[in-house]
Amino acid sequence: MKRTFIITQLILFTIFCQKVTFANTNTTLQKANTAYQAGFYENAATLYEQIIEQGKVSSVIYYNLGNSYFKMDEISKAILNYERALKLDPSNEDITYNLRIANNKIVDKIDQLPQLFYIKWWKSLKQLSSPDGWATLFIIFFFTFFLITAFFLLSTSIRLRRTFLISGLVILVFSALSFILALQTYKESAFNRDAIVFTPSLPVKSSPEESGIDLFVIHEGLKVQIIDHLTGWEEIRIANGSKGWVKSETIERI
Repeated sequence: MKRTFIITQLILFTIFCQKVTFANTNTTLQKANTAYQAGFYENAATLYEQIIEQGKVSSVIYYNLGNSYFKMDEISKAILNYERALKLDPSNEDITYNLRIANNKIVDKIDQLPQLFYIKWWKSLKQLSSPDGWATLFIIFFFTFFLITAFFLLSTSIRLRRTFLISGLVILVFSALSFILALQTYKESAFNRDAIVFTPSLPVKSSPEESGIDLFVIHEGLKVQIIDHLTGWEEIRIANGSKGWVKSETIERI
């Protein structure tokens, strides 16, 4: 009885702490939104950052934080948070639009390497939903497939069995496709290699050392891809395929 009582008290205490944390987060969020609407963008950004530090992240929080930094003309931080918001909500038009506006303010205008049509199509398809969204869709399709299979096995009509068979195969294809999309988008999110430049002018070197040759120069706000890492250095690639080494502290992962 004593052990049961202790466990019960621990559960109740945990629930109470969660409720208090949730209430505090809501209060901070309200304060941040009020500060933003009043034009106190620095205060709003500080409060949004506090919420993120507590682990209460969402596309809305990152989006609002990006807006705050944009109003403060801190374009690198605005782009970073818009990109983070877009990863959580890839189909959000407001985030996409604001990110495009912010990118128009950076110095570097780099054309992407041409891509085969099916690669562009696949990337566009992945951006239609988040990893959680594709996973949910997979579960729905898979459950539907099992239902159709059950109806197929129970049906005595040849015509209905044929209909269930064709429907089941179509649903199975969509189920497999959503599973692959969920897996790929999750891997890209978990092992994120994209980063934003946070240095006004950044020479990209031929090797991970100060004495390396300067290959080209990029500027703050540019999105790059990390392709390798050595202590204190990152090898990056930009949209046109050019690559080189920069110091780790000059960029921040999305």
